[in-house]
Amino acid sequence: MKTIREEKVGKATLRVVETGGGYGGIVILEGKPSVKVDGNDPDALWAELLSKAAASSPNYFGYGGAINRFSSLFPDGFASSSYADHERNYKIEAKQFLEASVPLESALNGTGHADAIKSVFNKTNLLSPFEKMRVIDCLTSDQAYDFIHGAAIMASGDTKAGLSKMAKALKPHDAAKWTAVTYLPFLWRPDSHMFLKPEITKDFAERVGHSFFTDYETAITVDVYEILLDLVRTTEQEIASLNPQDHIDVQSFIWIVGAYKDGETSVGEG
Repeated sequence: MKTIREEKVGKATLRVVETGGGYGGIVILEGKPSVKVDGNDPDALWAELLSKAAASSPNYFGYGGAINRFSSLFPDGFASSSYADHERNYKIEAKQFLEASVPLESALNGTGHADAIKSVFNKTNLLSPFEKMRVIDCLTSDQAYDFIHGAAIMASGDTKAGLSKMAKALKPHDAAKWTAVTYLPFLWRPDSHMFLKPEITKDFAERVGHSFFTDYETAITVDVYEILLDLVRTTEQEIASLNPQDHIDVQSFIWIVGAYKDGETSVGEG
């Protein structure tokens, strides 16, 4: 048998081989085969191996476990007053402030919005104080317009161009991070965009067996963002019984499952 692909993914080794009549795949964990699969399409087989590898993680508990954890903390789900008080309301307030002070159309076609955007970033704790400080540096510089305009471009549908423009504007301030580039599009369009806090999202992806855990990269690229949106779509489908209203609820669900400890009903995100 000829090995055609082999990679280390977390603590597991994934291998695809030609078998004569097709292809075979294997997940090796702690030196021992833990999963074996067969197929005719090596790319599809590799994707299945990635999913199997994620499910073999000791941290895996699937969407059922994620829903149980969320429900143990908020028995009334997204309708819980404590959920609204600690997770949703302040994000909605930031969204409403952004829409009132810098409507998306104004950000696309106008200038002079830096001070208002600073206030939008200060409305939440979604970014750490250090990250926020670097973004504020950008907003007080000559790169402010490009950053805001790039965010508006992304929110309007051109994700690749928007990410590129924001990253270029933020780079001189060491602020080209996923939290910075996803914040404004998320608040403008929580129906279609998502805020990314990498470590907690990777932790969640590992727990539910999604490839974001293995495919995430720090580089600001549309490919990584599309993988994030796939995680969001999958999560929306899996938690449909909880009736999430938008990606604000999905983002909060991911945060709560990963960051809250037993008995806690509030954990700051910064």
